[in-house]
Amino acid sequence: MNNAIETHDLAYRAGKHFEIAGLGLTVREGSMYGFLGPNGSGKTTTIRLLLGMLRPRRGTISMLGRSVPRDMPEILGETGYVPERPHLYPYLTVSEATRLHAAFYRSFDAAYAADLQRRFGLRADHRISHLSKGEVGKLHVLLALAQRPRLLILDEPTDGLDPVVRRDVLAALVDFCSQGTTTVFISSHLVHELERICDWIGILDEGNLVAELPMAEFKNGIKRLRVVRAPAVVTGAPFVVLSREPSDGEQTWVVRGWEPRMAEWLSTANAELREVVDLDLEEGFVELLRVSRVPAA
Repeated sequence: MNNAIETHDLAYRAGKHFEIAGLGLTVREGSMYGFLGPNGSGKTTTIRLLLGMLRPRRGTISMLGRSVPRDMPEILGETGYVPERPHLYPYLTVSEATRLHAAFYRSFDAAYAADLQRRFGLRADHRISHLSKGEVGKLHVLLALAQRPRLLILDEPTDGLDPVVRRDVLAALVDFCSQGTTTVFISSHLVHELERICDWIGILDEGNLVAELPMAEFKNGIKRLRVVRAPAVVTGAPFVVLSREPSDGEQTWVVRGWEPRMAEWLSTANAELREVVDLDLEEGFVELLRVSRVPAA
């Protein structure tokens, strides 16, 4: 399978206190990849590097089989982008903004844009300066989807929107993706939002890629175990131990990559498994972040 986005050893520094060091992303073509991380983790900086808005200190970026920044005109011609902050001219009407955007993309689907405009409840003659935040967000998504892009990059597209608008935007996104093989790269700090739509997930924290794995593995493979007579050192385990904490004569482990058959390994280590607790997506996300910050602390 081809990759829509690849980065190798990508490095960038912003000021004295933040850097991306050696970032390696792999986004498979046709996937819906959730780029998850807390505010300030470097998600927007990474997206700006991908789109050629920033120049890395080192490393390589490939998008749609082409090189960034060398092939940016061709890449941008096939890429839809919804920025974190609106960049539309406020004095234009919805209709004028749509026609202006369409002029830059041969693949722009005017009929689909008109359909989305009706679904989103946007009036063609309303100036952008008179639209609500939710309406501006819908218009940005409309313009990106109507390009019929091969790659769609969304930077916190529902941040600050009310639940009704968020539902409308995500429903339009899922409907669009069901019509073809567009690759979606969507950043967010809203864990449960990505759970609904993504099949792959990458977790970024303080400029470092903490994890990159299928969503199903992330949802089902992170557990909390209660272990009695836990070994002092864990070696050769078929799962990854993220943390160990003592509790009332036993230990509480948070593990990644757990499967029920792995309980046998604990028996061979003379330990007793008392309980396996499922973690929801947000708990798993928090545990991964907490563990990733231990060396820095």
